Amino acid sequence: MTPLLTLAFGVPAQVAVGTDLLFASITKSGGAWSYARRGQVCWPLVLWLAFGSVPAAALTLTAVHRWHPDPAQFNAVLRPALGLALLATAAALAFHAQIRMLGARAAVDRVPAFAGAQHCLGLASTNGQRNLRPVPTLALGALIGVLVTLTSVGAGAIGVVALFFLYPALPARQLVAADIAHAVPLTLIAGLGHAALGTVDWGMLLALLVGSLPAIHLGARLAGRLPERMLRALLATLLLLVGLRLLWA
Repeated sequence: MTPLLTLAFGVPAQVAVGTDLLFASITKSGGAWSYARRGQVCWPLVLWLAFGSVPAAALTLTAVHRWHPDPAQFNAVLRPALGLALLATAAALAFHAQIRMLGARAAVDRVPAFAGAQHCLGLASTNGQRNLRPVPTLALGALIGVLVTLTSVGAGAIGVVALFFLYPALPARQLVAADIAHAVPLTLIAGLGHAALGTVDWGMLLALLVGSLPAIHLGARLAGRLPERMLRALLATLLLLVGLRLLWA
């Protein structure tokens, strides 16, 4: 959304980021509620991610507020940061399987694997060890918090692939559910922080929400008919091209 608004519609990067953050907090709430209703959200994992991301987002917003750059300066910083975030997302999409395999190999000598949804995070395994990895999860949350606050990118493919590495035995649907649930408070707090800085276009936000309702339905139908590998390759290629465009505009 942010690069589309920036490149196609000429919206200043900082306004695109702030508006997209609030847009994401609203649209992701429905997905988080749906996963939570089916009992697929590992709340301890969400909490540890939030323990890292929310303070990181607050500190990032405080730094931006104290820096108080003019729009041209802010745009000059955000565009390359957004480009790098998109390149990282493209890499995460392209190599997610390899990253998960590396995580699985590392997990053999690290901690016991998850036994499934009924033994979700925070519960003891059969030999008494804890499955949750608080420190790396906290660090991942902090990294995502900074990325999302500056670029609105990170609480998606990057977050899920990193969770694949940390928790390779946890079912993919639970990792996706945790990532979406975690993104709701993070994008809301970061978006409200941008609103306080005056970098949210409320009229554009309303238009995006109205337009997203039929588009979500259409996108879900199309995604269900396309092979996952093809969809992932197309999205990774698009993100790669847009990221390069932002870096060398």
